[in-house]
Order: sequence, then C-alpha cells, then structure tokens
Amino acid sequence: MKRIVIAALLVLALAAWFLLDLGQYLTIDGLKAQQAAIDVVYRANPALVALIFFVAYVVLTALSVPGAVVLTLAAGAIFGVTTGTVIVSFASTIGATLAFLGSRYLFRDTVQGRFGARLRAVNDGVARDGAFYLFSLRLVPIFPFFAVNLVMGLTPIRVWTYYWVSQLGMLLGTVVYVNAGTQLAGISALSDIASPRLLASFAALGLLPWLGKWIMAAIVRRRVYARWQRPRRFDRNLVVIGAGAAGLVSSLIGATVRAKVTLVEANKMGGDCLNYGCVPSKALIKSARIAHQMRHADRYGLNGVEPQFSFKAVMQRVHDAIAAIAPHDSVERYTGLGVDVAQGYATIVDPWTVEIAHADGSHQRLTTRAIIIAAGAEPLIPDLPGLAQSGYLTSDTLWETFAQADEIPRRIAVLGGGPIGSELAQAFARLGAQVTQVERGERLLPREDADVSELARAAQQASGVTVLTGHEALRVENGAERRLVVASGGQEQAIPFDALIVAVGRKARLTGYGLEALGIETQRTVVTDEYLATIYPNIYAAGDVAGPYQFTHTASHQAWFASVNALFGQFRRFKADYRVIPWTTFIDPEMARVGLNEQDAHAEGVPHEVTVFPLHELDRAIADSATTGFVKVLTLPGKDRILGVTIVGEHAGELLAEYVLAMKHGLGLNKIMATIHTYPTMAEANKYAAGEWKKKHAPERLLRWVGRYHTWRRG
Repeated sequence: MKRIVIAALLVLALAAWFLLDLGQYLTIDGLKAQQAAIDVVYRANPALVALIFFVAYVVLTALSVPGAVVLTLAAGAIFGVTTGTVIVSFASTIGATLAFLGSRYLFRDTVQGRFGARLRAVNDGVARDGAFYLFSLRLVPIFPFFAVNLVMGLTPIRVWTYYWVSQLGMLLGTVVYVNAGTQLAGISALSDIASPRLLASFAALGLLPWLGKWIMAAIVRRRVYARWQRPRRFDRNLVVIGAGAAGLVSSLIGATVRAKVTLVEANKMGGDCLNYGCVPSKALIKSARIAHQMRHADRYGLNGVEPQFSFKAVMQRVHDAIAAIAPHDSVERYTGLGVDVAQGYATIVDPWTVEIAHADGSHQRLTTRAIIIAAGAEPLIPDLPGLAQSGYLTSDTLWETFAQADEIPRRIAVLGGGPIGSELAQAFARLGAQVTQVERGERLLPREDADVSELARAAQQASGVTVLTGHEALRVENGAERRLVVASGGQEQAIPFDALIVAVGRKARLTGYGLEALGIETQRTVVTDEYLATIYPNIYAAGDVAGPYQFTHTASHQAWFASVNALFGQFRRFKADYRVIPWTTFIDPEMARVGLNEQDAHAEGVPHEVTVFPLHELDRAIADSATTGFVKVLTLPGKDRILGVTIVGEHAGELLAEYVLAMKHGLGLNKIMATIHTYPTMAEANKYAAGEWKKKHAPERLLRWVGRYHTWRRG
C-alpha cells in the first residue's frame, strides 16, 4: 500500500507539471526574461535564493522532470562558476540518488522477482563493475540522467557507490554547463553548448574508466606472467589435457579451424562417460529394464516369467556397447581429423609449456599458445572407518570387477541417493541382487522437487531396493565371515553386503597437472572466470574439472567456449552460457529437468505458476502401461514464458528436448500448443501441458460475451 500511495503521488506530481505547463518557466528564453528580476532578489537575499534554488533542483531531479539543464545554466547565470558548480553538483547528486532510491523501492523487487534468473548475469556484472558502468554513463550527457537513475535503481549497486560515482562523474558536465550559464546572453539553444564536438569529447571521456580497467587488467596479466620466460616460438596453438567429452570437443574444434593441436590422455580415450559412466550404465539399465518387464509381463496381458540369464553375459553386453562406441573417440579417428594425440601424463611446466610423460618412459615438452585443462572428475570417497579395507567399488571400478564375476553379488549396499547411486541400485536390484540404498539426506535426488523424490523412492522400492533415507554411514566392519555397513538413522543398523558401491558424488581431478606450482586457484574445481580462463589468460578449464555441472553435454558445451576463447580470444571472447541446462536421471521412470523447479524458484524468490499434466491422462501412456509420471511446467505469473520444466515418465529425457529448444529460443507455451504433435505419442504430453496452462488463462469475460452471441444467433 505504501508503494501504491507513493507511486500515485509521483504520478500526480508529474501530471501537474505537464498539465500546468510548468516547464515553460524552465526554458532558455524564460530564463533570459527573468534573469534581471532574479538578480535583484539574489542581491537582497543571497542565502535564501541559494537555498530555494538548491531545494528546487533536488525536487525536480528527484521527480525526473525535464529542465535540469536549464537550471544548471541558471546556476551559472545567478551564482557564478564556483558557487553555481557547488550548488548544482550536490543538488543534482542528491536528487539523482532520491530518484534512484524511489525506483529501487517501487520497482526493484517486482523486476528482480519476475526476471531474476535472466538478470543474474547483469546483477553479477553490476556488482563487479557497477562503478565503471555508472561513471561512463555519467560522463556522457547523451544518456538522459533520469533514465540512468531509474534503471540503476533496479540493480544491486550500493547506494553510497551510486552517490559518490554520480557526484564525481557529473562534475565535469556540471562545470561546462554552469560556465556556459555565465554567458547566458550569447546562448539561444542548448545546441550552442552541446555541440557534436563537445559530445564527442564527453563520449571519449566515458571510455576512460574502461581504458583504465583494461590497463589494470594488462598490469595484472604482466604481473602473473612476470616470473615466467615466454618462448620465442610455439610448437602448438593448443594443448588439451584429457580426452573426455570436453577434451575431445576442444581438440576437434581446434583442428577444424586448422590450429595445430595436441590432445593428451593418460588413460582411455573417451573419458569417464564412455568407459565408466553414461555408456556402461545405460547399457546395464536397459538389460535390467527388460528383466523387470519379463517379471511383470502381466501388465501387458502376457504371462510373467523369471528371466534366465548369465550375469557374465549381461556384463559382456555392457563392454560390447563400450567397444562399439569407442571408435568414435579413438586415437585413430582423432588423428585422422588432424589432432596430434599423445598418450601419457601431462604436467603444465609454465604457462606455455606442457611436459608429457609417455608410457614407455620417454618425456616430451611442447610449447603452446594456449592450454585447456579437461581432466574430468573421479568418485568422491568418504572418510569412513573400515572403508579402505572393504574392497569397495565405485562407478569407475565396478565394470571391470563385475565383468569377471560369474554371478551377480547376492547382497549389494549402495552409499548415495543421487542419480548415480539410484541408477545403479535400481539396475542391480532388477537383475536379482538384494540391494540396500543408504542416503544420509531425508530423500533421494535432493536437487529435485519433493514429489519427484517421492516417485523416485516408490520406483526404487517397486524394483526391490531397500531405501534407507535419513541414514548416515558410520563405519564398515570387515569380519572373516561377513562384511557390514553400519548406518544410523536414530539408532544403528547393520547392513550386510557382498559388494559395496560408493556413489556419494564426484570430485574434480585437480592434482598432478602442475596447477599448484603455477598458482592456479582450485577450490572444488579449477577456479575460472566467466570465459573459463584461469588466472593465466591463455590457460582454460572445461568439463567436470571446471564445474559447475558434471554432465557430458555441459562439458561439450563448455568446450566450445574454452577452445574459441583460447584460439581467438585476442579478437573476441565469449562468456559461457548456462541459462538452459537439461539433465536426466535414468531410473525407471526417467526424471528429466531443465531450468527452475519449484524448490529452486521458492529458494530464489522467483514468482511463478505451476502447471501439471499427469501421464495417466495421455492415450499413448495408457496404451503402453506407462502412466506413472507427469509434465510439470513453471511459468511467469500470467505469462506463457517457461521458467523450467520437470518431466517424470518413460522417455522423459527425450520429451524434455522440446522444452529445452523452447527455452533456448524464447518460445512460450502458446507456441508449443500450436505445434502439431503426432498422435498417439508420448510427446503429446508436452502439448497437453501447454493446454492445461491455456485453460487456466482462458479469457472468461470474453467467453461469456461469446456465449451470449451464440445464444442470440440461435434466436
């Protein structure tokens, strides 16, 4: 209510200004006509006139009405250069700050609430460089100062910063216009003062903060490189460390643009995704799903049977899938594409030199213009008493270990309730193991909404997994007869196992590459700027080692930015774009998401509407006996702009692609609803979700009038 009252008063004040044509008194001709009378009053009461002038200037500036330039000329005509400059400098800054505060109070919460996610990069930029932005704008009088006041009020810049930068930035322009006011008789129009030459000079001054910033960056770069000897020539344009998704894409882009590129890999080409993650896990999940469907064939009108299979054959199929895809990422393929592939361990010796320790014991040093660190991640191992002696497995090691097993381990304990732990737990349970999944949090998949987590838990239990959420593993007991994980969820519980899988997360590979010696900062990942550069502008990081997402498709996405910036950054650099990142957890049913979900929107204070279409209403889902799940869409209140989508159901990962495309290119639900979808398909769920949104926003008043029209037409 306070905001409404204040906004109403401001509107009334502005309306009065224009309706009463008060601006007629703030023209050059009007000022000339009144100058003699004002001089008489000023000589009689100089302090009072100065005070009234100061207050009037503050009020007019705070209200953002036209006339500040003429008032500035008047200050010169009445008070002279020195006094006039002091009065105008402080009055204009105070008035501008009041307008800034008014805009912040009235509009910032609404704007940030509606567009907070899209403005995040702008907010970060203002928080970092706000003083530079503002100083440049204040130096260039081409930009209307009232617009600067209102727009900056919507940003997170601090009030004190806004005040002192405004005071300093407007000072030169104030002096110019106050000085011009002392020669008021010779001025017939503002163009006599603000000539193109003067405006160009101000524009040049506006570049000074950015020139200063560039100089400071150059000094920082010089300081960073100071202790290193730069080579006179370079063997390579680019050296990439790691042949996972980020490394493969980076090296391929470099070779495509005819750069001389060396790709260094110490282990297997293709990295974690091909050899230990995405490919083997999805092959295993497929076999497990078939086994589950055989047991529950009655859902399809068939007789359910217990599947007969060899676990060794299942694991062989997993390795066959890896072998079939491996040529896509092989040394031979990338060599044929123009990439020099070196198999060995890479160490960054200095910002331009990489030493490669080959498997045969030889060493090779390469000088290079740029380096991309794409070393990936590895399983996180908790500091758990007895774990090291337990023979535990991870998502990296279980594939080789289980490939040697004749039978599936009878009892498997899985530590971790995230995507990796959930996928492995469900798959092994469906293949006949007694699986216990231990998660210290209160629910599985904690990054998802609570309803998604509940469906995940139900899916795990329906597959035979014993789910223990709210249980923290305390220790592992390794006895001669049996091995136990002891967990506590209020009281201790012993979980016997024949195989223990640790899947509590993954951590970036940060050691062994020479980062410490170079002083490259690492936290949970390699610390980079928004261009993916480290403290050395020619050394970049991409993929899991850089974060913030540990997805193969994100690694490939980052690789484009890292490689283009590394090779062409001297001309233009591109900021990594994380606005639309999809991901999928491949349990059954699949759980896919892009953008905000409900818990994220609440946490970030983003106003939103939720529209849900349940799959049990979809014809194809009914025909396929795949009715578990839903499509959930978050939109701006009253708008069809998509903030985020969560899909639970069969083929959710594929269904999500339509929304990823829509969000990437700014398409709303109306566009999705207007798109023809094949019947009967699961993809129709996307259209029906859009239809549910449309129903909630039907123009009821118009429809009532249309109903009356049709009644009239019937006579």
